[in-house]
Amino acid sequence: MWVALSLAGQGNGLGTLTTSEGAGRGEMVSTEELNTSESDAKPGPLHHWRAHREKVAKNPALDMTYRIVIGVVGFVVLVVGIICIPFVGPGWLIVFAGLGILASEFEFAHRLLHWVKKQYDRVMEWFLAQNWLIRGIAAVLTFVVTVAALWLLGSFSLVGGWFGLDWPWLERPFFK
Repeated sequence: MWVALSLAGQGNGLGTLTTSEGAGRGEMVSTEELNTSESDAKPGPLHHWRAHREKVAKNPALDMTYRIVIGVVGFVVLVVGIICIPFVGPGWLIVFAGLGILASEFEFAHRLLHWVKKQYDRVMEWFLAQNWLIRGIAAVLTFVVTVAALWLLGSFSLVGGWFGLDWPWLERPFFK
């Protein structure tokens, strides 16, 4: 059985589920119907989260506070992810996590998440279709950008200081 969460038209992050089982493929099923099926002997974490979210949504002040907190946390995670993109590591994963946090409450972020994922997949498909020379050049450029960013942030002088290496070229050029 496939299950998909749809947040379209929902400002509070409470969507509807579609399922492949039942009267027809893609039949709309409420979360209550899905969670009370015979195969679900005990409700899972998604059910508990939705029930909690529904309680929060009933109180306008608490709902606004919750949405603001989700917005701030999602925005901070998104910015950290964007900063991490040029570094070797999980930059894009953090970007998608930040957008996912925002998408849990905001429709614009839900649409943006799907658009960014589609563009990322398209670029990666193009990149993997290139020959070894283009991929090698991209790897070297990524390495150069990463080293330059680490140097500008002062990472080399920090690590060099741990080993007693006080070489002037390890120092970042700004904010000495």
